[in-house]
Amino acid sequence: MNDAGRLKIVLTGASGLVGQGVALACAGSAHVKRTVALVRRAGGLVTATEELVLEDFQQAHRRRADLVGFDACFYCAGAAPVGTAEEEYRRVTLDTTLAVAQTWFAANPQGMFLYVSGAHANPESHIMPLRIKGETEQALVQLPGRTVMLRPGGVRPVTGTGTRHRLLKPLYVLGGPLMQLAGAALPSMVTSNLSVGRAMIALARMRDPPDVVECAQINQLGDADAA
Repeated sequence: MNDAGRLKIVLTGASGLVGQGVALACAGSAHVKRTVALVRRAGGLVTATEELVLEDFQQAHRRRADLVGFDACFYCAGAAPVGTAEEEYRRVTLDTTLAVAQTWFAANPQGMFLYVSGAHANPESHIMPLRIKGETEQALVQLPGRTVMLRPGGVRPVTGTGTRHRLLKPLYVLGGPLMQLAGAALPSMVTSNLSVGRAMIALARMRDPPDVVECAQINQLGDADAA
């Protein structure tokens, strides 16, 4: 495949559980020309992805010039839903995401911003992480650009990837085999981080992608992009 039509991607959260799989998908895709990871600290990624260091993502406007000329932003950064206080969860999930998205659209008005949200995200939810995810989706839709919300359910790390959150690590170690079985039997509830990445690539290539993509469709798009 020649370079015409190949994607130039900015990836945030490349060191997290979801972002690691997305980085692998980008590295292995013939449809991706270039991937630049927006990171707080250099090093530590599972792929040889280019890095753009920004210690505070809320200061994204300082790197606006470096973000010009890309096709899509794959936003996979976020706080752990377990063990994170509400104030901190809101700062990381809502405030920081908006700061990056606003700068992204200022740099790439015709670009696409794909946000990894979560199943059942709802600004009216009584469950704190789902409520704040829903508020974030709501805020992103108001921005002057094309946004796509991905709502995976459980996310299974593929081989070579995993979570760095101390409280969640035992869950994935012990529950990994069960999640793999659940993903095969219940694709509307479980996906893999690699499938999320492949789905994002497929969506970024669409002329008119859907506004919201639920877990089952993530798996469908991920399987199709792998073919």
